[in-house]
Amino acid sequence: MPSLAGLGADMHSHVLPGLDDGAETVEHSLDLLRALRNMGFRKLIMTPHIMGDFYKNTPESIRESLQQLRESAVKAGLGDMALECAAEYYLDEFLGRKLADGTEMLTFGGDKRYLLFETSYMNEPLNLFEIIFELNAQGYTPVLAHPERYTYLYGRLADIERMRRDFGVLLQVNLNSLAGYYSPAAKKVAEQLIDAGLVDFVGTDTHHLRHTETLLRRALPQPYMEKLLQLPLLNNTL
Repeated sequence: MPSLAGLGADMHSHVLPGLDDGAETVEHSLDLLRALRNMGFRKLIMTPHIMGDFYKNTPESIRESLQQLRESAVKAGLGDMALECAAEYYLDEFLGRKLADGTEMLTFGGDKRYLLFETSYMNEPLNLFEIIFELNAQGYTPVLAHPERYTYLYGRLADIERMRRDFGVLLQVNLNSLAGYYSPAAKKVAEQLIDAGLVDFVGTDTHHLRHTETLLRRALPQPYMEKLLQLPLLNNTL
């Protein structure tokens, strides 16, 4: 079974407590930290949702939650894990306003300024490329979260490749997609992206222990997992 230790960092998770549909309490967060640590991760860049009126997280509230978890992790004997934060931005009109207003955006990767974003699963945003253009113009490196889960991109592998090649969008695949956790179609697209060498990052997208258990028992043994981990992924540069 392949090891995840070589990745070093998980750059997409919802482990910070009390911010979104991920960990609800610090105790829940610590359970997730232990599970991810046991898989070989030594660094987590935790990315709570920022989504319009639904998840009104701010850099301040996210950093406050991070500090709380860091202190609790040390007390729980998990101080050897490097804990950082960014965010998973939902591409909506609120994101456009933030960019127009010069609002602080949470990124990862230091001066690379990687910014993780997601879209509707069903409908391609009308302003998708407008937002991508603005992100690039402001010096961010856009990272599209789990492209294999967007049904509007199914059958459009060439368009995904063009988004990456011509518009500088990096692509992050969820490890559990290889287990068919989200859908058989998402699994197929993830495999196509791996075959085409179009994956830049991988993430656990952990929300709860069901995700870590699926990753350990069902995703890691998948034949495509070893092929994925042989790609020049950027996780270990973080």
